[in-house]
Parts: sequence; C-alpha cells; structure tokens
Amino acid sequence: MDALIVVDVQNDFCPGGALAVPDGDAVVAPINRLMNEVPFVVATRDWHPADHRSFAEQGGPWPAHCVRETSGAQLHPGLHSSEIDAIVDAGQGREDDGYSGFEKTDLEQLLRGRSVDRVHVAGLALDYCVRATALDARRAGFEVVLHRDATRAINAEPGDDERTLEELRAAGVEVVD
Repeated sequence: MDALIVVDVQNDFCPGGALAVPDGDAVVAPINRLMNEVPFVVATRDWHPADHRSFAEQGGPWPAHCVRETSGAQLHPGLHSSEIDAIVDAGQGREDDGYSGFEKTDLEQLLRGRSVDRVHVAGLALDYCVRATALDARRAGFEVVLHRDATRAINAEPGDDERTLEELRAAGVEVVD
C-alpha cells in the first residue's frame, strides 16, 4: 500500500514565517493533489519546546521556529487537513533535532500498521527535513518516491537542492516531477 508523508508544511516554513523556505507555500497545491491519490496521509510537524537547542538564542543555527502550540507551528491553512489521517510531531525534546519524521516518533509503526510498503514524500524543506525523512524511510525498508514539484529547498549554499536530489537518488529514492 502507498502512503504520503507531508513533511513540515507549517506556517513558520512558509512566506512570512520565522524560518521561511523560499516559495514554500508553492508546495500546498501539489500536495493537496497528491493527497487524493494515496489511501493514507501522514503529516509531520516540527514541534519544538521554546528552549530548543537549534534556536539561535540557545547557540543553535536557526531562529526560533515551530514552537509547539504557536501559530507558526500549525500546518499551513491551505492544506486539505480533512485528508490527513495522522499527524506526527518531531523535535519535541530540547535536544532532539527532529529533522526526520522518523526520529523518536511512531511514524514507522503507523506506516507498518497500515501495511505500507511505498511512501511518497513531499514538503519542506528539501535539503533538510524532506531529505532526512526520505533517507530514513529508505533505511527502514520502504520504497520512496520524492515528488519534486511538491517540495522546495532552503539552498543555504547554492546548489544544495541538486546535491540533495543526487544523494537521494543514490540511496534508491525515485525522484519524480
């Protein structure tokens, strides 16, 4: 069975958010279309405590973002939330990076409980959380399809998006437009 993992399409990662991915909200329409094509949809969220170690105030590399229970941590309002079967929160502990939707969550158990063997991955950001989630899905033994039109990259270094796609393909991830 197929499932869709919608990675971190949250207000803080979209235009106007604390850690906006360029053109981040452009993923919403393609993700909504994908939701209609798979029988099981899981959304992941960064769900950080206010003192998360990745925040600049704590010596980390990022501005405070996706602090649990804030509007920035909520899923983008344009997502068809009625199509989402489960939400998995990552990065909940102060020391948990939470880049991967599989890190210290029940995502793998949710997928196995539904007899999922292939996951479709979309969301934000390609070169961070989407990358980590897709790689962990492969490590867990799932077939993985990345939908390029339904993800955007931060590109902290120019070309990070293309390097990420090369790494994913080398790990056995199928990349489709």
